[in-house]
Amino acid sequence: MSERATRISRERVQREWGEQGYRCDLWVDPPGSIWADFVHDEDERILVLDGSLILEMNGRVLSLGPGDEMVIPAGVRHTLRNAGEGVARWMRGHQQRTAG
Repeated sequence: MSERATRISRERVQREWGEQGYRCDLWVDPPGSIWADFVHDEDERILVLDGSLILEMNGRVLSLGPGDEMVIPAGVRHTLRNAGEGVARWMRGHQQRTAG
């Protein structure tokens, strides 16, 4: 695990994202994992804890490593893949829906 990743507290991220209206979970993907062509009704937020991810959205390909955080706007088609040789650990959050 990288030095930067060890400084990111999963509990702190869950608390801070929760205060901003996001629910989140830890994802652990083996090498070669691909989450292809997803579209969500709410904004999605990701934060890499350890490993290397590739995010494809809006015609762009972004390399993400420990400490990198991105917001994927609602309605945007995207693909996320573990680009490293080891396990990728990352937080994934979605905005919580409010009753209305």
